[in-house]
Amino acid sequence: MMGNYFGDGYGFMGGFGFFFMILFWGLVIWAIIALVQSVSKNNNQNNNQFATGPSGVQSDTAQEILRKRYAKGEITKAEFDQMKKDLTV
Repeated sequence: MMGNYFGDGYGFMGGFGFFFMILFWGLVIWAIIALVQSVSKNNNQNNNQFATGPSGVQSDTAQEILRKRYAKGEITKAEFDQMKKDLTV
């Protein structure tokens, strides 16, 4: 007899079909994980944007914030002097 259409019963591409199927699904799963990590990393960077500047270094020091509050009129001169004294100690 001539045998069946697929040869000796190993299916498409002999025994390599199973290997390529595992490789394919491994790549699909890896791509999904990489995408989720990338989106998660971008969300964390966006959430930290308010606390830090674009370089990751804190953008305002305590004295700069104090000066801005005094300039806006949020605190009085006496409060400004006291807080400035507390910061330098």
